Amino acid sequence: MTTSRSRFHSRFVLIIATLLLFLPGYASANGDGNQHDPWEGFNRSMFSFNEGLDRVLIKPLAKGYEAVVPTPINNIITNFFNNIEDLMIAANNLLQGKVKASASDLGRVVLNSTLGIAGLVDVATGMGMEKHEEDFGQTFGRWGFGNGAYLVLPVFGSRTVRDSFGLLTDLPLDPMTWVEPTGLSYSMITLRQLDARADLLPTEKVVEAGAIDKYSYLRDAYLQQRRYLIYDGQPPREDD
Repeated sequence: MTTSRSRFHSRFVLIIATLLLFLPGYASANGDGNQHDPWEGFNRSMFSFNEGLDRVLIKPLAKGYEAVVPTPINNIITNFFNNIEDLMIAANNLLQGKVKASASDLGRVVLNSTLGIAGLVDVATGMGMEKHEEDFGQTFGRWGFGNGAYLVLPVFGSRTVRDSFGLLTDLPLDPMTWVEPTGLSYSMITLRQLDARADLLPTEKVVEAGAIDKYSYLRDAYLQQRRYLIYDGQPPREDD
């Protein structure tokens, strides 16, 4: 089982590495000229693929999940996965030198795993312990690595070159991939993704209503959000 999981990670690493090697020669002049998006032709094609996959498979499953799972149970599931995520967030805050934030993240895990009954209830937020949002893409950014070009990955969606390498680090360290047997691990990962996709259903209506070009809208929103997160809400002013 561990071998099959290792093979999965190896294949994924190979796919992303192949894309990163191939794409520098795939610059497209057919886009809107955004300097952060030299691979726009490829990215739009991959965006269309992801949109189609979401439309025919992921979104219907998310709607079904939302329909059959009562809101209180949905909140419990979200809290459970958020509690596990706090472990990775704590590690990334520590790697970024934010010791106080890392200690707070670990404190959240301890409180929610005990008073919150294995993370099913988020008692830490109610006690004033803020939930942070950190990953290895942000950590690499804090270490001084530049964004690199914008890139749309199959299934995983919007990334930059730096965030793609961050994803390659996040995936094998995800506590959900440590679960045995492998079938249970994949089932929990699927449930987590369904829960996350269901939580986005109300938000996408705003995007659909406000975006003339959904691809450009989501690209620009992603790049702005990542910049905001890397600088903890205080990004330096950019040159025109």
